[in-house]
Amino acid sequence: MNPIEPSWDHYRTFLHVLREGSLSAAARTLGLTQPTVGRHIDALEAAAGAPLFLRSATGLTPTDAALTLAPFAEEIAASAAAFLRTAASARGPMAGRVRISASEVMAIEVIPAILAQLAEQHPQLVLELSVSDMVEDLLRHEADVAVRMVAPQQEALVSRALGTLEVGLFAHHRYIARHGLPQTEADLADHRVIGFDRNSAFLQAVRRRVPILDQLSFALRTDSNLAQLSAVRAGFGIGACQVRLAERDPDLRRVLGEHFSFPLPTYLVMHENLRSVPRCRAVFDALAEGLSVYIAGRTAGAREGLEAGR
Repeated sequence: MNPIEPSWDHYRTFLHVLREGSLSAAARTLGLTQPTVGRHIDALEAAAGAPLFLRSATGLTPTDAALTLAPFAEEIAASAAAFLRTAASARGPMAGRVRISASEVMAIEVIPAILAQLAEQHPQLVLELSVSDMVEDLLRHEADVAVRMVAPQQEALVSRALGTLEVGLFAHHRYIARHGLPQTEADLADHRVIGFDRNSAFLQAVRRRVPILDQLSFALRTDSNLAQLSAVRAGFGIGACQVRLAERDPDLRRVLGEHFSFPLPTYLVMHENLRSVPRCRAVFDALAEGLSVYIAGRTAGAREGLEAGR
């Protein structure tokens, strides 16, 4: 006899028990009673034909079966969130939530101004901004629209190439006043250089273009691009920055411009199923326009146009 198929609520309960480590903590998070949470887990274990948690005095420990099933429960939760965001569009053509994924620098330094104008045009939109340098999975509905620095590979994604951002080396005028400007790549060895803490794919690509970096000992290491930018602005030393972003700050001066230039292709991406959802399309189009202006460096005319539209 086949077991009764568990309710979708049971998968949500499983996920919260996995995260919280106990039935009681999961019950408080979900607003359920502890016996109800226990029955959900019992039903899932009966359907799976294997125990999902080992009970002890200190709480619940997930079994190998639970850890194997966890990614599927995460996908169900992400799909449920996307379902609610899509269903919210029934309240109006430009109402509801749209979740945007972007890197630290773009999300904090560039995108808020674009979203501010969008919010003025469509006040019923609820915008969620996920700030991470990790590539979130749009196929699993971790975000609705994403700004990426790598070309998407999945066929189910709609993408628009926005152009290429240039990354260069910059230093604050205070640092330059104290330490001078390096005239050659070799001179960097005598300066405080800001770099990554780990040998990321981006750093490997930069090192192939600028071999001198392999000979440098970074004075400050951090994997946060935003922390690196803050250190440059504080006058700590020489570090990488988007050229367009540095152009906004008169206190920053480019270093070794003829030697260090790294291209950063930029793409706007969303799931093809969201193209017909008005609020998602509105966010996609607004980001496409605003980021294209930023990348092209049309700062003066673009700013006047944005102000006129407000």
